[in-house]
Amino acid sequence: CKEQSQTIKYIVYGILSCGYVAYFIAACVLNFQRAIALVVLNCLAVFFIIYDLVKRYKGDSLKRCFRPVERCFRGNVRWLKWKCAHRVFLVVVLALLVTWLAVDTSKRPEQLISFGGICLFLLLIYIFSVHREAVSWRAVFWGLGLQFVIGLFVIRTEPGLTAFKWLGDQVQIFLNYTIAGSSFVFGNDLVTQAFAFQALPIIVFFSSVMSVLYYLGIMQWIIIKIAWIMQITMGTSPTETLSVAGNIFVGQTEAPLLIRPYLQEMTKSEIHAVMTGGFATIAGSVMGAYISFGIDAASLISASVMAAPCALGLAKLSYPETCKTKFKTKDQIKVDSSGEQNILEAASNGASASIALVANIAANLIAFLAILDFINAALKWLGGMVGYPEITFEMICSYVFMPVTFMMGIPYEESFVAAELIGTKLFLNEFLAYERLSKLKNNRLNGLPPVSDSERQWISVRSETICTYALCGFANFTSLGIMIGGLSSICPSRRGDISKTVMRALFTGTCASLVNACIAGIKVETHTLNVDFLSPVLCCSAINNGTAVHFTGSWSNVMNATLYFTSCCDLYNNTMCF
Repeated sequence: CKEQSQTIKYIVYGILSCGYVAYFIAACVLNFQRAIALVVLNCLAVFFIIYDLVKRYKGDSLKRCFRPVERCFRGNVRWLKWKCAHRVFLVVVLALLVTWLAVDTSKRPEQLISFGGICLFLLLIYIFSVHREAVSWRAVFWGLGLQFVIGLFVIRTEPGLTAFKWLGDQVQIFLNYTIAGSSFVFGNDLVTQAFAFQALPIIVFFSSVMSVLYYLGIMQWIIIKIAWIMQITMGTSPTETLSVAGNIFVGQTEAPLLIRPYLQEMTKSEIHAVMTGGFATIAGSVMGAYISFGIDAASLISASVMAAPCALGLAKLSYPETCKTKFKTKDQIKVDSSGEQNILEAASNGASASIALVANIAANLIAFLAILDFINAALKWLGGMVGYPEITFEMICSYVFMPVTFMMGIPYEESFVAAELIGTKLFLNEFLAYERLSKLKNNRLNGLPPVSDSERQWISVRSETICTYALCGFANFTSLGIMIGGLSSICPSRRGDISKTVMRALFTGTCASLVNACIAGIKVETHTLNVDFLSPVLCCSAINNGTAVHFTGSWSNVMNATLYFTSCCDLYNNTMCF
């Protein structure tokens, strides 16, 4: 009976496989451009299947084949130690970096300011380091190196730009399916008009999807592979590396659950690294909400990925390891699988688990916006006593954090607005900061003038991108309680160590986000519009002369299309079009 059922199962699998292959070929033949996404997904699936099969059946044989080479390398090249070869390697890399910066910034000197910002933030962390003599420079430079390489690929190469733009577009399309559920529950009017019914349901949907991916084992596999790359390059312990890698996808209290059984025996430096990773990144669920604001999805995804190695490297600079870790190899660490019985239970549990997060976000927004309004009213009242009623919390932040945003590479005239965003993120939360950034972006897209009544209404695309990277993290004072409470509930015996190091982790996580923004500032280019034909000039002339302009084709359905072309005219008249 077992043999027959096994035979039937193989037959069913064979029929389904043949049917899918036929479908795949037909899709590619009919319209290959339309089937690119399907081709990419299939290539990834085939690669992972082949990798797992080779590892399962030929992994030991391949290890035995390469063992003589490994012994020969270790026996004859003993001089290749960190203290000599790695220092030579470091000098070569730094020389190449300086050369590249000199060539690249010759046309864009503002990028040098961002490089100076990186040096400044690293110097600050080093000055306040616990054990400066014990700093593992391998972890620091490899962390920054991985961050730099990822940023270079994403921002400055055509394949990277295309890949992450495509990925961001797919994520945005995927998240738009939330409208089907939220419209049915709340109605179309509420979904399109009210923030709570537009952005917060995305968190429920994304949490449910993440739970399904955990049930299927996909998320654990991705996290383990990312952690493996970081561990072999940076030389960090598998526990802290796994938690920081998990922070790319899950929140500051969910990622430590991956290493829950090992928290009790982890060193203070490792616990500090775990908290720093939580502060320096954002969860995938809230990322969906930020994308719904209109924040660039590709920048958010790349910022979260880049922040992980940077956070781990800076954590080892701020709180170096002085104790011997008990976890040296990844074989000592086991990631628990999901406890659900089937995929439907996983989806349901994921949606239910998001209720607390959604309620927490809504409650915090209500409280913090009310507190902010009260603080501004109090400051205006106090300022009015001395003839300065314009003072607000945002204005104070703009002056306090202006040097920080300027060192990130934002132009002086826009650095005050960016400083308001940094202050809002640090003292309140990143949700409010991204919401404010989305308003600035919408003002730019709607063609509003840059300055109105001495108040800046929007910032440049380059500054928007830098701010997107700088705000990508949970590092704010309101997250301190969440971090202490979350980790202490997982491991009550380490509450004292968690409380002692959490402020340092907050500082380090903030610096990691700022360094991330500086990397973006070095690589982001300010593009100009190249115009070599007459039609935009004629269109501008028609608009300026008050002639009614009618749009056809895809532009006929675009709201405020005239404003877009008016902005183009402004660019043309300001000699930014060549």
